[in-house]
Amino acid sequence: MQTKKVMIVDDDKEFLEELKETLILSGYDVTAVNESVMALKVARAVKPDVILLDLKMRLMSGFEIADGLKHLQETSKVTVIAMTGFYTMKEHSWLMNFCGIRKCLKKPFNPLDVIAEIERVFEEKANGPV
Repeated sequence: MQTKKVMIVDDDKEFLEELKETLILSGYDVTAVNESVMALKVARAVKPDVILLDLKMRLMSGFEIADGLKHLQETSKVTVIAMTGFYTMKEHSWLMNFCGIRKCLKKPFNPLDVIAEIERVFEEKANGPV
């Protein structure tokens, strides 16, 4: 069975560690990044299958990171799942779509919802869009 690589980008260190632990216990190979400016560099090196990306961070927003990811050859096909407690899908859907974000989870969320979204991504990659 192929390892499922997930990268988490969030500047809230406590949240990041809790989510990382949950995903590791669920069998994922997890890379966690708590500095927005490092996200693109780490993503290029790790080549994750899925990126969980906080939208509101210091220095670079999640929107800027997502836009950068879609313009890099190594990461242009990576599925980005946004995480936010601030932005709304309704009000910011045009910006999310522009940046290549197709899914968005509203914080706080149940860890099982995150795992379900990640698994949906892997199902789509294996079988085509559901």
